[in-house]
Amino acid sequence: MSLRRTFPLLRSALSRRAPLSTAPATREQHAAGLEAVRGRGAAEAGRPPVPAVDFGNTQEAYRSRRSWELARSLLVLRLCASPALLARHEQLLRLARRLLGQRLFDRLMKMTFYGQFVAGEDQESIRPLIQHNRAFGVGSILDYGVEEDLTPEEAERKEMESCTSASERDGHGTSKREKQFQAHRAFGDRRDGVVSARTYFYASEAKCDSHMETFLRCIEASGGASEDGFSAIKLTALGRPQFLLQFSDVLTKWRRFFHQMAAEQGKAGLAAMDTKLEVAALQESVVKMGIASRMEIENWFTVETLGVSGTLDLLDWGSLIDSRTELSKHLVVPNMQTGQLEPLLSRFTEEEERQMTRMLQRMDVLAKKASEVGVRLMVDAEQTYFQPAISRLTLEMQRRFNVERPLIFNTYQCYLKDAYDNVTLDVELARREGWCFGAKLVRGAYMAQERARALEIGYEDPINPTYEATNAMYHRCLNYVLEELKHNARAAVMVASHNEDTVRFTLCRMEELGLHPADCQVYFGQLLGMCDQISFPLGQAGFPVYKYVPYGPVMEVLPYLSRRALENSGVMKGAQREWQLLWQELKRRLRTGSLFHRPA
Repeated sequence: MSLRRTFPLLRSALSRRAPLSTAPATREQHAAGLEAVRGRGAAEAGRPPVPAVDFGNTQEAYRSRRSWELARSLLVLRLCASPALLARHEQLLRLARRLLGQRLFDRLMKMTFYGQFVAGEDQESIRPLIQHNRAFGVGSILDYGVEEDLTPEEAERKEMESCTSASERDGHGTSKREKQFQAHRAFGDRRDGVVSARTYFYASEAKCDSHMETFLRCIEASGGASEDGFSAIKLTALGRPQFLLQFSDVLTKWRRFFHQMAAEQGKAGLAAMDTKLEVAALQESVVKMGIASRMEIENWFTVETLGVSGTLDLLDWGSLIDSRTELSKHLVVPNMQTGQLEPLLSRFTEEEERQMTRMLQRMDVLAKKASEVGVRLMVDAEQTYFQPAISRLTLEMQRRFNVERPLIFNTYQCYLKDAYDNVTLDVELARREGWCFGAKLVRGAYMAQERARALEIGYEDPINPTYEATNAMYHRCLNYVLEELKHNARAAVMVASHNEDTVRFTLCRMEELGLHPADCQVYFGQLLGMCDQISFPLGQAGFPVYKYVPYGPVMEVLPYLSRRALENSGVMKGAQREWQLLWQELKRRLRTGSLFHRPA
């Protein structure tokens, strides 16, 4: 079976919408968003002014917290800033468990790290915290934080088995994928160097079904907790990652082929949305390379598929890979090392194709449940060797489910060099096809791992060179999306950031663009136990803001807690602001006799 069957499967599993078109009819598709903008403008006169948000007012920022909770935060954040403790934290946890016994160890964890970063053991026990935060204007994104506690050797073995094809494992074939999209034993444990994202390793189809059931419970609980809830999923939890690697390889090669053709036409170095190929010159190149005859390619580039401009941009090019055209029979690209044409699409066994189909079906089940209960579904970003496939599959879900409002949100990692191109292309695609754009912007969770892998294996580092460059990229992408929101009331963005400067930038641009928090187009997100001085002032001022709320049994969320400790070590090394604000508020309560403050 060929990977070209991917595209019919996408349509059957996700009930794909109409094909891409740049024809004038898209103006009608966009009319609903423009009408909503006009309605929004008419309603602005009756709205109350947006309250000022003060992240330095500790009395308001921590109004929802008892004094002992402030003291716990101070202790935990201070411990997270100790390199000596962090270097040995796993050994110390094991020693404490042996000395105290399981029952006392659980109590100690609930009084410290677990209590700081985890809401409770099950959906029933976390209800009081969810309701408490909601009373202070902060919503919840439920996240079952249980993670399989594998040794590095076990993780490596599972990764190598699940990321290679049957023929590769049997030694009957060699991978034609590029190095970036092949499994490498040295990086088999994908948890290494990752401090803020849960990692799934493929075990079996039954285990993937179990992950799907967990996600379904989170979606249902989010729907029951509020009328405006979110839930998050990871696609590596839903199927064999071999499919994501192979599909990512196909999409990347096809995109690179476009840029090679652009370079031949003297258009190298332009922004993604500004690069357009002359169709006549492209046809000549295709004939010269022997990909197809002149007669065959006449059916590829038609008025129905490309319009009448005589040019072809990257979105048009992406649509050609789909089996809607005869081009899928000829998908070969030049290998720049050998100069030979190679098949773009590789082969699946029947079992591998069944596994791929089940992955798509699980995605469909989750999206349908989210639609039924009115919960927005955020698809988390993952490593760059999986991400092209994850983004494409998310886009297919958006085409189907983001018809009336943004239900499915794609995640954009702004530490990537191509983040702005990815955002602008997807915004333009949503405009052309008439569905609602939904995005979550993050800086990214895999920087150290991605850099080390690119250096070791020998491909271009996909990460921005500096922290400042990543900040600039984040603000550039965010500004572009906010500009889109101004003109399209059916689009939305989640600003997932613990960076106070980024939140201030967002608030400033919202004011300049006339984006009111009551429009519920701009959301903010932070992790439970971190940056309350950002989350709660936003919530109390009426901005839609959410906490990622992990839950699960103490022993089963220890891997999650380990990463929270490591992530906070990086935060605390760079800035002491949160610790200083906590201490300032605790001293204020001591001075004013309000040490026994009860939130109300």
